Amino acid sequence: QVQLVESGGGLVQAGGSLRLSCVGYGFVFSSYDMAWYRQVPGEERELMARITATGGNTRYGDWVKGRATISRDNAKNALYLELNNLKPEDTAVYYCNADRGSPVYDYWGQGTQVTVSS
Repeated sequence: QVQLVESGGGLVQAGGSLRLSCVGYGFVFSSYDMAWYRQVPGEERELMARITATGGNTRYGDWVKGRATISRDNAKNALYLELNNLKPEDTAVYYCNADRGSPVYDYWGQGTQVTVSS
């Protein structure tokens, strides 16, 4: 059974940092591009950062550039996101995504809540 399990969310003060983790189960993790998305209630899910299967290339959403670092450890089936200088507007549910370019091979985690207090 395919699963993506996120962790690392919680309550953080503005200006602080956090590290989100996502572990994949039931699929060949190293064959998938991976990404972090976030979603605020009432709004569409938006891309934060994406990393290719080998980790050789990364891409970031314009609004998070310079504050985020995405990385992966294929030996551990793990994806990470470090987010710095957190702002109250970063409050959202953060989702892990695995993608092979097909809707059939497009998996999502259950999300982890991040709340940034001012």
